[in-house]
Amino acid sequence: MAQVGPQQAGRGRTRRSPASRRLLVAALLILVGAFLPWLATGAGNVSGIRGAGLWTMYAAVLGLAGAAIRSHRLAALHAAVLAVVAIALPLWQVVHLAGLVGFAGWVPGPGLVMTVGGGVLAGSAARTLFRASKAGRAAG
Repeated sequence: MAQVGPQQAGRGRTRRSPASRRLLVAALLILVGAFLPWLATGAGNVSGIRGAGLWTMYAAVLGLAGAAIRSHRLAALHAAVLAVVAIALPLWQVVHLAGLVGFAGWVPGPGLVMTVGGGVLAGSAARTLFRASKAGRAAG
């Protein structure tokens, strides 16, 4: 009976880097956050999907694809796009609303907070993946 070595036992299965897992968590946070309320007002909640949350949802799907990619450089690009969209759009939403009505009468909802948090996490993953791709090119 032939013994299976450690290289053959795990063939087809490689461990994901921590940055890829971080990107996956960030994309899931943003995807869920897009459907939750972004603003809470006296008249009721405003869902993110009715506005800029739709675009963050599209970017989150791109982030999910980036988490599945083996290339660190391409995954870093996906993570960077996700981070920019998930931070810039909610920030724009808050600045726009503050310009219209000020800061009285509304509070940020859980979806807005989750989206920005996911954007920060995606930015961290992008930085780590980009550094890993540079280290891989220097070693190879």
